[in-house]
Amino acid sequence: MDSPALDFPAFDGPVAQRGIGVIAPFDLALERELWRWVPMEVSLHLARTPYEPVPVSMEMAHLVSNAQHLAAATRDVLHVEPEVVAYLCTSGSFVSGVDAEHSLRKVICDAGAPDAVTTSGALAEVLQQLGIRRVSVLTPYDADLTAKLHEFLAELGVETMSSDHLGLGGGIWKVSYRTIAERIIAANHDDAEAIFVSCTNLPTYDVIDPLESALGKPVLTANQLTMWACLKRMNLPIVGPGNWMREVS
Repeated sequence: MDSPALDFPAFDGPVAQRGIGVIAPFDLALERELWRWVPMEVSLHLARTPYEPVPVSMEMAHLVSNAQHLAAATRDVLHVEPEVVAYLCTSGSFVSGVDAEHSLRKVICDAGAPDAVTTSGALAEVLQQLGIRRVSVLTPYDADLTAKLHEFLAELGVETMSSDHLGLGGGIWKVSYRTIAERIIAANHDDAEAIFVSCTNLPTYDVIDPLESALGKPVLTANQLTMWACLKRMNLPIVGPGNWMREVS
């Protein structure tokens, strides 16, 4: 039987990939949302922190930001040559303050990453670039951990005008869009210049555009900020909802 005729020069693919290393807490369930934030030529290479048998809490935030674990996770993704490594965790990167967030990035770079991003560091970067000094906050955490976010924002010179929290110890990825949208609207303060929705395990992608239109202000969410900061360092175009991203790109 004759072999089929193939135009082998047409098989020049696949498209050359550019990598982002992602260090996620062990309980992350939103990998699919992460992929929606990046262009086709970007691959995400995930590593996870070790399992910790504790609920989402101050204790967990400290455990998942352990420097030795972050260094090990960084080394786990380096062999696929990511251009930047992101620590994809809001609470773990704000719980000990601004200096500690800087230290986390240093840990990742010292482990061999060419560049490093954290979720709370990305938040600080966007607030500074947009000149935002007053925010409303929604978190899925308990009151104590949410208060640590307020302290982190205060260190940045940002005032928390109003705040709400869901008080969840787990299953954060299961919260419905309806609940999230209702709680964001309830958490909004008229004098807040933006709303920050914390936690990389809280689904937000499809609520951002309609809420920005309804509220007339930026809605900043954890995965959005983290992926934006990575793409910025790679000089790649922004992807996904959020009018504010056009202003700072």
